[in-house]
Amino acid sequence: MPALACCVDAAVAPPGYAAFAWDGTSLPAPFTVPTPTATIESDSHWSPSHSAALYKIDGWGAPYFSVNSSGNMTIRPYGVGTLPHQEIDLLKVVKKVSDPKSTGGLGLQLPLLIRLPDVLKNRLESLQSAFDFAVQTQGYEARYQGVFPVKCNQDRFVVEDIVRFGSPFRFGLEAGSKPELLLAMSCLCKGNPESLLICNGFKDAEYISLALLARKLALNTVIVLEQEEELDLVIDISKKLNVRPVVGVRAKLRTKHSGHFGSTSGENGKFGLTTVQILRVVRKLGQAGMLDCFQLLHFHIGSQIPTTALLTDCVSEAAQIYCELVRLGANMQVIDIGGGLGIDYDGSKSGDSDVSVAYSLEEYATAVVQAIRYVCDRKNIKHPVLCSESGRAIVSHHSILIFEAVSASAPSALEMNSVGLQYFIEGLTEECRSDYENLKSAALSGEFQTCLFHADQLKQRCIEQFKDGSLNMEQLAAVDGLCELVAKEIGAATDPVRTYHMNLSVFTSIPDFWGIGQLFPIVPIHRLDERPGVRGILSDLTCDSDGKIDKFIGGDSSLPLHEMEGGVGGGKYYLGMFLGGAYEEALGGVHNLFGGPSVVRVSQSDGPHSFAVTRAMPGPSCGDVLRVMQHEPELMFETLKHRAEEYCGDGDTDALASSLARSFHNMPYLVVPASCSLTAINNGGGFYYCNEDDYSAVVDSGSGEDEQWSYCYA
Repeated sequence: MPALACCVDAAVAPPGYAAFAWDGTSLPAPFTVPTPTATIESDSHWSPSHSAALYKIDGWGAPYFSVNSSGNMTIRPYGVGTLPHQEIDLLKVVKKVSDPKSTGGLGLQLPLLIRLPDVLKNRLESLQSAFDFAVQTQGYEARYQGVFPVKCNQDRFVVEDIVRFGSPFRFGLEAGSKPELLLAMSCLCKGNPESLLICNGFKDAEYISLALLARKLALNTVIVLEQEEELDLVIDISKKLNVRPVVGVRAKLRTKHSGHFGSTSGENGKFGLTTVQILRVVRKLGQAGMLDCFQLLHFHIGSQIPTTALLTDCVSEAAQIYCELVRLGANMQVIDIGGGLGIDYDGSKSGDSDVSVAYSLEEYATAVVQAIRYVCDRKNIKHPVLCSESGRAIVSHHSILIFEAVSASAPSALEMNSVGLQYFIEGLTEECRSDYENLKSAALSGEFQTCLFHADQLKQRCIEQFKDGSLNMEQLAAVDGLCELVAKEIGAATDPVRTYHMNLSVFTSIPDFWGIGQLFPIVPIHRLDERPGVRGILSDLTCDSDGKIDKFIGGDSSLPLHEMEGGVGGGKYYLGMFLGGAYEEALGGVHNLFGGPSVVRVSQSDGPHSFAVTRAMPGPSCGDVLRVMQHEPELMFETLKHRAEEYCGDGDTDALASSLARSFHNMPYLVVPASCSLTAINNGGGFYYCNEDDYSAVVDSGSGEDEQWSYCYA
């Protein structure tokens, strides 16, 4: 405390406190508050294993993600079966994709979505293996035959991969709308003929006609009734088309899943038929001579089922309904347990959280098989084919969103020297000077809490005086610096949380965070061999206060981060969001007209870098996202071009038109400074542009030759 007493008892000196740096008496080292999330004791040497523990990578990332000895995130494409030489360094992928073509890169702009078909295949095979093992060990006398709900990720290549990878074990698709049904029908034409095509969702005559046409095309289609009224349409249209339908019902179970993802489960759930309605369906099908068409029972109690105890409860109830339907004469063949197989987003293995689950794939499958076998054996009913719609569990791991920090906020409080302090004191009003004298007295007597009280009182009084114009901006900044110094000296200050500005739109790429508070693991993908020295929140590019990420796995409101190389205003700093392969792309919007990211497919390869980029697609251009909102970029360009001809000299028109055309073809996201420059056009009329190599891929994206507007290449 002597140093603080010295500070607040500065000697009289002439005005002039522009330097804001302490001289004279040195201050003791500031008190350091421990990092809240770090469970690792302070070490003299920081290693990648420390970062893996800090960010819980071994929890949520196993068996597909880890940290290598260079401190970079790595991909293990075959899970536990991945050999050391098959691991893929994620930073090398990002550099290959984002480096200019002139240096051997692909020239794509970030943000970047990396798809990993090898991981997708492994997830599909792991799910199938878990059920096959449970079937074998439990003496179950039917098979598991899953489907992928395309609502989780409708990307063409994702769905085609699932059909191809799942063909050996009859893996099918689930659709919930007419366009999804068309998509599924087309893809399954190349799949296993026994693969199921489950038709869920609310239906009209056109939807049901389309599903019945799918049966005419020899696709194994099942129409699942979500509303009792849909049955009349099925009976009527099937007779007109002369197609014998296969029908299922979605049951509203009495068992209810608590938490956000189970909010529509139970008797008052959004979807499905009650017991009374199911009995009426049986009666009506019997009267129509179509009871043999009733073959499937479906239910879904919500995503992220937290425990196998809840799973067993709901599956047992559904199995009882199934057995009763057999007793009533229905030609039952399949139980579809819906989705619910959860993902451990935070690595906690907790059954009390919406972002974790307390079981493994194997435990999930065993619980399902045991519950259904037990009920069917007691009722002497033949074991049904088991189906699940485990979309989240299949696709979540297979994609990684990569984005970069473009800047970070710096600590803002000013420090002052003894000269500046005295000048500050002399400029205070009588009331403020009284607060300062009280602060000084408390400092001399070592009364720490009293110091804080008087410092805060001084600050609040100065704020009020600034508002009424009796205090200037320099004095207001000075009181902030003084109060922060007091807090540091008595150990009450904490390191400020910085804001890292990300080249990203939360609304486009992580909509579930904004919409329902869904948490995803976010980790720097490099520099993990260095101790993160600051804590930060992530702010996106949108002009919206909700466009930030300030909640992270583990319950923290900030994330351990590294100082940006070259200071807070520059340097490459890449972060990755993991486990976001389900729903995020389908739900993303175009807030501020930021489109989706660039997308690449990366497969394991025996080449020198262990990977190959098999497909690369630049993200939507400014013109693309404008079209989404019914604008016409070509006409907009012509309007601006004519304006340039009207108001600019002849020598400037071509350059202006070229710059405008390029802007329509470029992505909406920021371009990193390393690949851009400010070029003076017309003797200093600066227009921002990037090297053509960096944008050639973007300009080529999705546009025919007739859309490459004049002046695009100046």
